Amino acid sequence: MSITRRTLLAGAGTGAVAVLLAACTPEPVPTPTRTSTPGPKPSPPVGVPAPAAWARSAWSTDPYSLGAVSYLPAGSDPQRRETLAAPVMDRLFFAGEATDAAHPGTVLGAVDSGRRAGQEVLTRASDTERVAVIGAGAAGVAAARTVADAGHTVTIFEARERTGGRLLTRGDDDGWPFPVQLGAWLLSDEDVDALEARLITVGEGRIAFDSATGWTADGPTDTLDVEPVVRAVEQAGELPTDVPVAEAVTLSGADPTDPALAAALAWMSATTGADPERASSWYAPDMAPDALTGVTGDLSAFIDDSLTGIAVTLASPVVRAAYDERGVSLRMGTGESLSFDRVIVTVPLGVLQQQAIEFAPALPFAHRGAIADLAAGYIETVWMRFDEPFWDAEQTIWHVIGGDGMIRTWLNLLPVTGEPVLIGLVGGAPAQEFAGLSDQDAKDAARASLAFFAPVPDVQGQ
Repeated sequence: MSITRRTLLAGAGTGAVAVLLAACTPEPVPTPTRTSTPGPKPSPPVGVPAPAAWARSAWSTDPYSLGAVSYLPAGSDPQRRETLAAPVMDRLFFAGEATDAAHPGTVLGAVDSGRRAGQEVLTRASDTERVAVIGAGAAGVAAARTVADAGHTVTIFEARERTGGRLLTRGDDDGWPFPVQLGAWLLSDEDVDALEARLITVGEGRIAFDSATGWTADGPTDTLDVEPVVRAVEQAGELPTDVPVAEAVTLSGADPTDPALAAALAWMSATTGADPERASSWYAPDMAPDALTGVTGDLSAFIDDSLTGIAVTLASPVVRAAYDERGVSLRMGTGESLSFDRVIVTVPLGVLQQQAIEFAPALPFAHRGAIADLAAGYIETVWMRFDEPFWDAEQTIWHVIGGDGMIRTWLNLLPVTGEPVLIGLVGGAPAQEFAGLSDQDAKDAARASLAFFAPVPDVQGQ
């Protein structure tokens, strides 16, 4: 159930100290990024028409997410996730995919982390306590459900005007073949099965992207060869120190200027959010196979199902958290303060790193070190529906090899839905750059990235 801030304040108790936090994920509304030295704006190529319908994410610049996933940079290790997950004074508890060492960067990891944090609260709580959860994404909802089912009073504070966090499904208007997915929707079959085993249904329909091709300025070619990256990571395990994946590739003898190698690294970024210039080679993100599974229904539907009987206050960012042995006081962005016995924090790693949340006292050194040592990864998605196809490629996954396009991974819905829809995936530093573009510049950049697939202009007779 959703309630207003005024209704919540009327019935809330007081006490403890005070906390101010920025909770999970707002709507990814594109925000132009102004710089003193702007680069050249991309121009759409001849032959790539303007889309009839268009949608994009901007998680990288979204102030309530500041990234899509987390990953381990060179010099870090999985123990940092466990450190961040540790309770503080048995009053503050942490959840979110960044705290899950088994399935980081996934919806499954978020759900499991929320359940883990909820169980940690239950082992410390008395018979009936008031518990706050900051963030109404998958982790926050899983945590709230776990605690509420044990009989405690739970309130969720969500900075957005909607629930779901980094799960975002838009309606099926504008002629899309199925609802547009702008958040986490490309899940492995194993993750979907694991979620269903936890009684969580993440959409009834699935779509398989199981054929792939490379594409150069000269036309179609073989799909990506990721073996040089895999081999470089394996060899890096013998180095005396951890180095970034990109450096490991160079040390292995591969040519970093090879367009095919650059495309392979772009594929890694698009599916994991990791920046090859920063990502650990000792704990490198897995290279995705040339096959993906997409969820076609409302991926966040399970969120609403899990919120029955739980108070949710939307548009209510928490900005400061003060805690002691007596409890936790949360201060909202409006200056209002509410007290709770315990609080579960599920805000994204990027928000924690920007210190949008002030903790009083400061978090323990180990927690601050973990927050600083983990890396926020960037993934953006763009959907483009055309009146008719302008491309000849029949494969469902396209890898752009060469050129200077910002988006190097495309999914083709035409073979599986009959509709001329292309979905672009971009990760790492290019994703952050893409998110900072104005809507028109982003649209032009997406069209420019499709240049290789456009028909060659007919210049006969000229």
